[in-house]
Amino acid sequence: MMRTRPLKVALLGCGVVGSEVARIMTTHADDLTARIGAPVELAGVAVRRASRVREGIDPALVTTDATALVKRGDIDVVIEVIGGIEPARTLITTAFEHGASVVSANKALLAQDGAALHAAAEEHGRDLYYEAAVAGAIPLIRPLRESLAGDKINRVMGIVNGTTNFILDKMDTTGAGYQEALDEATALGYAEADPTADVEGFDAAAKAAILAGIAFHTRVRFDDVYREGMAEVTAADFASAKEMGCTIKLLAICERAADGASVTARVHPAMIPLSHPLASVRGAYNAVFVESDAAGQLMFYGPGAGGSPTASAVLGDLVAVCRNRLSGATGPGESAYAALPVSPMGDVVTRYHISLDVADKPGVLAQVATVFAEHGVSIDTVRQQGKDGEASLVVVTHRASDASLTGTVEALRKLDTVRGVASIMRVEGE
Repeated sequence: MMRTRPLKVALLGCGVVGSEVARIMTTHADDLTARIGAPVELAGVAVRRASRVREGIDPALVTTDATALVKRGDIDVVIEVIGGIEPARTLITTAFEHGASVVSANKALLAQDGAALHAAAEEHGRDLYYEAAVAGAIPLIRPLRESLAGDKINRVMGIVNGTTNFILDKMDTTGAGYQEALDEATALGYAEADPTADVEGFDAAAKAAILAGIAFHTRVRFDDVYREGMAEVTAADFASAKEMGCTIKLLAICERAADGASVTARVHPAMIPLSHPLASVRGAYNAVFVESDAAGQLMFYGPGAGGSPTASAVLGDLVAVCRNRLSGATGPGESAYAALPVSPMGDVVTRYHISLDVADKPGVLAQVATVFAEHGVSIDTVRQQGKDGEASLVVVTHRASDASLTGTVEALRKLDTVRGVASIMRVEGE
């Protein structure tokens, strides 16, 4: 039976994503009503500047007092797309206190205070949904916490930032340098005027914290995620990658230790074989590769940002939350029962590609190999090229811990025959 009294929705933020959410709510109103079982009504829109004209939105709904809007008491669902930590955190907890469920796209806040927000939602018997916080339109959060709830997830590895993937893809396919590719991304609108959050891995690290927490039923915060930016990636690195049959991606990697006793979460550039599905992800697209015991290998792919894709995820959550509201139920909350420790980066085991500038004379390779052996790092392949007394030495290791590799590199720098370490790149996906 269709309910005629509408469910009231408050929208916090009316930028690129918020305005698209409002547009879809209006243009797809009949379909949303049919899918939910009751009409949904946009009851208020909180913005910073009310004077700006917002096409398709009744000016009478616009307010600069977001606190008053979420305190109204007749709001069923608050959609938060303003981003940042404050005032978003206070507004969300206030919404719970006044009886509203929340749909959010705020990865930074969820990565930092997700546990507290889940606790507040549970205390007040309300929902907290956030599909749009990771990978835009790609259905990922719900499959991890619902569809795979009966499975054991061992690894989640993916490209979760479209800006960085666009830049690295340009470097790979055109031979452009980092700055040239970044300039093009900025000109096309893929990169912000200040791209730090993207290129230094902050955005991806927040998403990695969310994914790791859900996948491993463990609280993982932003500060638990190892983060390394991509500004040092060069055309020479791509040339080396191609020689190995690889490309380079900025990856978010969340994995369970082999003994199952701990987890790790990290973001950094890595070489990945061209045979791996993530290697073919081009432009500003996102993709996440999941490995689990029963389901095996799964890949989720699609547009990871932008107004329409992100709004699609927000509206999907809105439908789910409204259905829960009508039935008097709530969806899945935080699952952190495993409470596994998050291991430091030094414990992470993977392969490495190391490029050294060395003197071109007999015995250099033997010296370098001895240093690797002394630190327990096994060498897979070595390639050496020399000219006019100088040479480059490229070493690819078998799997080794980050700590042992760090000790190896420190010892290599002390050799008189090693002029410098040109680059160090992890090799993933094998």
